Amino acid sequence: MSILIAGNWKMNMTPAESAVLAREILSGMASIEKCCDVLVCPSHVALTSVRSVVDGSALQLGAQNMYCEPKGAFTGEISPGMLLASGCSHVILGHSERRHVLNESDEFINKKMKLALQSNLVPIICVGETISERNDGLTVDIIKRQLELGLKDCRPERADDLAVAYEPVWAIGTGKTASPDQAQQVHVYIREQLRSYYGKTAMSIRILYGGSVNADTIDSLLMQPDIDGALVGGASLKAVPFLALIRAGTKANNT
Repeated sequence: MSILIAGNWKMNMTPAESAVLAREILSGMASIEKCCDVLVCPSHVALTSVRSVVDGSALQLGAQNMYCEPKGAFTGEISPGMLLASGCSHVILGHSERRHVLNESDEFINKKMKLALQSNLVPIICVGETISERNDGLTVDIIKRQLELGLKDCRPERADDLAVAYEPVWAIGTGKTASPDQAQQVHVYIREQLRSYYGKTAMSIRILYGGSVNADTIDSLLMQPDIDGALVGGASLKAVPFLALIRAGTKANNT
């Protein structure tokens, strides 16, 4: 499977600024031979402006969230059909900020997951523990619950229909990164859980690592056999650091 480097731009940049960044990333990718897979996820209001830049290119477009219904009286929400019409191929679901700041439950995330799959969007389901949960030895319990409930009745037809991102909450935006061994241990567990759900298909489902990923940490993380890419926050907001991660992903992909 190809390494995936995904940028989550969160609530940053106007549509015009987002288009400029996408153009800079695409320009930099042109000089990278046999480039790994690259995805950018701007804010909802910037999707169409970024699409105008990346349409027809190797740079893929994703969204940061969606609602669990195809349409209706849900003020302020966005549907999978709207994302598809905006050019999206992927959608991030269950990010720790949605779970811990906006109080989304595993059951609610599961509704979104099923609808995304039904709508031919590739969901990237995020899982991860807080620092107190890790200190209490609950990492495996938290990951198991989030996967079991979040993926309940989800039946991807192909491995490429689904991705998982392990994002330890204690490492997001803190500058702290799980060690390669720590990350690999959790990724192995995630792979085992996926195999219990999906059999051999699980071996080709991409499991990304997220949590203060940068140019100093990416190489050692991607050396681990069960880390298939990265979901990147702050380091994706400027072209130069993000392109450094893309080059690292490409190097790992071609070795």
